[in-house]
Amino acid sequence: MSGNSLGGYVAFQLAARGRAASVVAFAPAGGWAAGDLSYEDLLHAQRELLIQARAAAPRAEAVVADPEGRRRVTQLTTTNFEHIPADLLAHQILGIACCQAAEPLIENAVIEGWTLDPVKISCPVRIVWGTADKLIPWPQAATRYREQLPQADWVLLDGIGHCPQLDVPIEAAQLILGFIQ
Repeated sequence: MSGNSLGGYVAFQLAARGRAASVVAFAPAGGWAAGDLSYEDLLHAQRELLIQARAAAPRAEAVVADPEGRRRVTQLTTTNFEHIPADLLAHQILGIACCQAAEPLIENAVIEGWTLDPVKISCPVRIVWGTADKLIPWPQAATRYREQLPQADWVLLDGIGHCPQLDVPIEAAQLILGFIQ
């Protein structure tokens, strides 16, 4: 199982319930040190991004039609954007704008925090983090995971952003396939 950001956190939760044979988590949410409330800034930013995506959705194709628009759309998630097709980015804008679960997930994170029972994770775990992640910055947002999951295989991608699957898609796929095989 693999996941990015909140999806990485969900993958850990499923692994703790015995529902994963292995986990590859890209910049997983939830790794902040106890008492580090910087995740609240991230949740605020996520709310703002949701509002922006909903405003941009009717013009998504026009927004990403030129390199400047594609850079604006990817500035928080990637360092390499030139190769990402405009139609994929337009599809992502529409996906975010239409996501009914986004607001409840954000609210749940505010109320519940980021709990994890790492002792229950018995499957192999690989954690991949881009050193240029602007949303969940390395290394401070990984503190708890470095303590709780010492057995994890850590891979740092120098100069890569929050979404390695967009930044370096072939390398990201190889990191998944090479770990689960």
